[in-house]
Amino acid sequence: MTAVLDDQAATVAVPTATRAARTSALSAENVSAWFGRRKVLDRVTLEMPAGQVTALIGPSGCGKSTFLRILNRMHELIPTASLAGEVRLDGEDIYDRQRQVIDARKAIGMVFQKPNPFPAMSIRENVLAGLSLTGARVQRAAREQLVEESLRRAGLWNEVKDRLDQPGGALSGGQQQRLCIARSLAVRPQVLLMDEPCSALDPTSTRVVEETIKEIGHEVTIVIVTHNMQQARRVSDRCAFFLAEQGQPGVIIEHGETEAMFEAPHDQRTSDYVHGRFG
Repeated sequence: MTAVLDDQAATVAVPTATRAARTSALSAENVSAWFGRRKVLDRVTLEMPAGQVTALIGPSGCGKSTFLRILNRMHELIPTASLAGEVRLDGEDIYDRQRQVIDARKAIGMVFQKPNPFPAMSIRENVLAGLSLTGARVQRAAREQLVEESLRRAGLWNEVKDRLDQPGGALSGGQQQRLCIARSLAVRPQVLLMDEPCSALDPTSTRVVEETIKEIGHEVTIVIVTHNMQQARRVSDRCAFFLAEQGQPGVIIEHGETEAMFEAPHDQRTSDYVHGRFG
């Protein structure tokens, strides 16, 4: 699908950068998930407050990324996948049969582990391509404002403002990831999901992406999967510790404010994990 950018029939108003973005609370209640007959998550319940960064931590294979994909209905794209429970955005079930999948994914965006800009598209086109999933129409006069604002929010504007017509695939890895963040922000999501967004980046690029997360964290609700405990502590307001023990499905062992999770966790397994004793 390609972006609809029609001068004659604009349907989307682009807010100015100074206007407060809408943030929304996301919640999961008794979410279980399967791949075929294999259960990978068991009755996960978690509140992800509006305008905060929630980090999902835990060893590989405990269901964090599966849970993240459930939050914007990507789990159902896998033919053998199934789930139970509810995911609510501002109290409304995103799996309600009356709700379009495209509406859920417009409200709840995703940034993946590996940067995935469209290599043949320019930087400008990459940002505007984020509108394609929604079929949004934007007036010509508003396009450049949207491009600049999205790139500024992603912390990339000053680095690319003089080469917006160059291919997005020519950027460095860290710049490509921030371009993907800008593309997601261009559709005005209420929630932004990030699946290990820095795992493929060098330390300098990781620092810049972390700064971007902290900058936009009050404007959009963020849920991030990370295996880097220092990163979780630096960027998040809250943490949820997932664990799958002895072949059992993943569960949340503990969740709460990040500092409390690191300094005074209630469960010894949480303490052992965040202090590097396993995982």
